[in-house]
Amino acid sequence: MNAVVLENLRVELGGRCVLGPLDLEPVRGTWTLVVGPSGSGKTTLLRAISGLLAPASGRILLAGSVASDGQRLVIPPERRRIGFVFQGGGAGLWPHLSARATIEFVLAAHHVPRADRARRITELLELVELRGLEARRPGELSGGEAQRLALARALAHDPELLLLDEPLGPLDARLRMELAARIREVHVRRGLTTLHVTHDPEEVRHLADRSVRLEGGHIVSQNSN
Repeated sequence: MNAVVLENLRVELGGRCVLGPLDLEPVRGTWTLVVGPSGSGKTTLLRAISGLLAPASGRILLAGSVASDGQRLVIPPERRRIGFVFQGGGAGLWPHLSARATIEFVLAAHHVPRADRARRITELLELVELRGLEARRPGELSGGEAQRLALARALAHDPELLLLDEPLGPLDARLRMELAARIREVHVRRGLTTLHVTHDPEEVRHLADRSVRLEGGHIVSQNSN
């Protein structure tokens, strides 16, 4: 059973179709690059899967269960086992929360027992190499550190599916390579299915299993890497 299946998915914004109809079924445990020009629907695809956008029609299945059926969100975003790293250096992080408090907030929201949270926080911050920076807020972290915190937050509730929206874009070349390698390690270690939107597939193609190209909201090609 695959982590995500899209059936005849179609998304509209402002009364205009911006994505689909399309079908997509990444194999469980694989890393798929989603590439295409600006405005092709890449980010819209991730937002629909996560439940942040309701489709106009079609279905989204997560681990075999219907999550979206047309405009009806059967499973709300907060109950989908999805980790989402948003576009931009640490985008979406809460500026008033330290690294430790960020992870603790997610764990509490997903009803992880208080007795288990300290261990989980330590494990996650070690995983993304942020030990020793627990007390720092996003504004006190470098761009690479903030993106690693965003990754830790996305992993805090043990997702089955990881959505990455240009996670390497704001970083310099060295940090891009380091973060890409770290994400790949996490992907393999946790057996994740990963959808990775990128404007530069060449820098991470060696890490991925497949590439999907979007143009005008439609899949125009799918290739194994």
